[in-house]
Amino acid sequence: MFSRKMLRIVTRAAWWRLFFCAFTVVAAATPVAAQAPSNLRVTHTVDKTGPTSTEISGRVYNDGSVDVIDVYVNAAAIDGSGKVLAQGIPYVGSVPARGSIAFKARVPSVPGATGYRVGINSFRFVMGRTESP
Repeated sequence: MFSRKMLRIVTRAAWWRLFFCAFTVVAAATPVAAQAPSNLRVTHTVDKTGPTSTEISGRVYNDGSVDVIDVYVNAAAIDGSGKVLAQGIPYVGSVPARGSIAFKARVPSVPGATGYRVGINSFRFVMGRTESP
């Protein structure tokens, strides 16, 4: 009797642990939209619209005190409801602290596009930089 009761308790505890672990894995694997920090901002203008693509130029500003590297922007053609119809993701490079850098992006021309939205796609902070003599 004691051993069956103990087996039920252990089995029940094992199921709860298994459930908790599965929940944790699913929660950790759920993608989260990346947000650019408030110290990165982008300005842009539409330069040329041709039959196959639109050229957008702009600047990425880093108002923070840490350099950012591997910066990519996302230039998207959107319709009236804000749905992305086409996009270009050009590599910008490094943006020094309290500095800026220019970029150019090409977005395919698509019917129904009423405007363009440009923002930071991805970046990395430069941390722990050490210099030696």
